Amino acid sequence: MRTFPLYLLLRPIRALATAFTLTILLSGCQSMGTDGLVASNAPPDISGPAASAIAGDMVSRLAEQIGPGKATVTLIPDTSPFGQALEAALKGWGYAVVADQKTDSGTKVIPLAYVVLPFDGQVLVRLSTDNVELGRAYNVTPGGATPASALSLMRRG
Repeated sequence: MRTFPLYLLLRPIRALATAFTLTILLSGCQSMGTDGLVASNAPPDISGPAASAIAGDMVSRLAEQIGPGKATVTLIPDTSPFGQALEAALKGWGYAVVADQKTDSGTKVIPLAYVVLPFDGQVLVRLSTDNVELGRAYNVTPGGATPASALSLMRRG
């Protein structure tokens, strides 16, 4: 009887676990509406440069979906470096950012929530609005972050 090396068996299992985790990560908050904006969270141990790199990448991808600077974004940030970097990146792309969900009645408002989760040596990031969800995995170092996966995009009708 011939045996297979263990690493060949673990490779598909690890890929399946990563795909499953991304699916779970992206499926949360699907019913989020303007009245149901959830509190966002990110671990406080991500460095400022890594948080800025991730936020900059994710906001640029979000702008591709909703248009740059065309709306007011409602964001309930946490005090983590990522929360601060995300708010700065949104403002850098020309979005007005409010936290209290109160704007003029004629102003287009986009509720935005985010989740940042450490997983298997990487960080999984999700940005959620009423109409679109973006997700991506990143390799994080103290000096920055680089994408470790393709961008996951989900649109809602």
